[in-house]
Amino acid sequence: MSLSSVPHSPKHFMGSTDDKSADLLQGTLDLLILKALTAAEMHGYEIAEWIHATSQEALSVEEGALYPALHRLELRGLLSSSWDVSANNRRAKYYRLTAAGRKRLKESTESWRRTSLAVNRILEAI
Repeated sequence: MSLSSVPHSPKHFMGSTDDKSADLLQGTLDLLILKALTAAEMHGYEIAEWIHATSQEALSVEEGALYPALHRLELRGLLSSSWDVSANNRRAKYYRLTAAGRKRLKESTESWRRTSLAVNRILEAI
């Protein structure tokens, strides 16, 4: 998973493979997916849109990164899923957090906060 910036734009793409991409900290996409699913169960496109909207359009998740992450999280028991019909009358796989997913979200959120605080201290150093 990577994050790349578009020249003269604050938008970042998660899962981009272009030459301008930079590695994103391991687990960040997983954390964002788990957080998105605290609101309600969602299908993949809704998750990507939630991340995009909630980040004030600063982050976009590419399908090539999102769906493998959803599959991996489901295999690890952090998500469960079921098929249903979406609002636009299409068959869609809906994901929801499991108890293990909620626990991982709490742990990952705490770890992310510690890490971002440490990075901010370094960036603000003389």
